[in-house]
Amino acid sequence: MTFSEENYLKTIYHLTTISDSEVSTNAIAEKMETKASSVTDMLKKLAEKNLVNYKKYQGVSLTEKGSLSAKMIVRKHRLWEVFLVEKLNFPWDEVHDIAEQLEHIKSEKLINKLDEFLGNPTEDPHGDPIPNANGQIISIEKQLLSELNEKQVGVCVGVKDTSSEFLKYLDKQEIALGSKIEIISKETFDLSLKIKVDSKELTISNKIASNLFVKII
Repeated sequence: MTFSEENYLKTIYHLTTISDSEVSTNAIAEKMETKASSVTDMLKKLAEKNLVNYKKYQGVSLTEKGSLSAKMIVRKHRLWEVFLVEKLNFPWDEVHDIAEQLEHIKSEKLINKLDEFLGNPTEDPHGDPIPNANGQIISIEKQLLSELNEKQVGVCVGVKDTSSEFLKYLDKQEIALGSKIEIISKETFDLSLKIKVDSKELTISNKIASNLFVKII
């Protein structure tokens, strides 16, 4: 596959994880910041390779072959992110763009060696699950911080927004994976939260809380 074909497969895969229905051409175009006509052309190519099921005006879904291929791309991306953070000490807000380049490396042997070297991690630095060599994913039980009620306590296990701006904001507030977060109070007007992060109290907006995944403890 070309880099472009791999990027399309990965995009379709990500969109299918947030929706039960087939993915629309427009959704792919918006995500990839390209024209719908360009998406249609690529979907036809991917369909010829039996990587997607595509019918005009009916959306697209990944075939079994396409789903496994997409998971392997995601696997490479997330393993490289772990490597960059844990072994090269990159901050978590910088690794996504570098991993975007490294995910296109073809050597399966290298990726399996990397996985072994890292101790077979199941999550990347943002809390997203890493598929294993067979494409299997260990699901993480989690919910958004904004869904918790007063006095509930959770551990931060991931972020919905992986933008550099959001991750830098979390660093500034000393919120990271593994942080213990307690809901002290919730404002009915704007749903902002007063929280306790480990031993520090602060107030965050509903937007922030809606982009943090936690596991209730």
